Amino acid sequence: MDSLIPFTTSGALVDCVDRKMLVVLRDGRKLHGVLRSYDQFANLVLEDTVERIYHGNAFAEHWHGLFLIRGENVVLLGEVDLDQEDDIPLRQVDYNILEQYHKKDMADKKAREDIKSRILYEQKGFCKEGGEGDGY
Repeated sequence: MDSLIPFTTSGALVDCVDRKMLVVLRDGRKLHGVLRSYDQFANLVLEDTVERIYHGNAFAEHWHGLFLIRGENVVLLGEVDLDQEDDIPLRQVDYNILEQYHKKDMADKKAREDIKSRILYEQKGFCKEGGEGDGY
């Protein structure tokens, strides 16, 4: 009867091994690669890893190869559907061309988040992010 209980731990990843996965990290990076291994802490090993950046209707890839990801940094892990992967309506451009736009987008997003955090702290009494006990 226990075999009918679904995995609720990192054991649920067993079916994802040797499949192309998308991993979104806490810092916002998006990695595509083949999941080769994982452990009980959901630390991941990706092979043939590329980091994708996006701006408008374009994307670019930066090759990383073998990539070890600490489990606490994973926000999202999902399988890439290989049949639909090539059907995305985005055009691929050189990484060096898109990188400056991506950095500006990230800086703008950080500025907006800082404003939100300041308002939440000053007007609503929320604590500041990155304060005592918030580090990893």
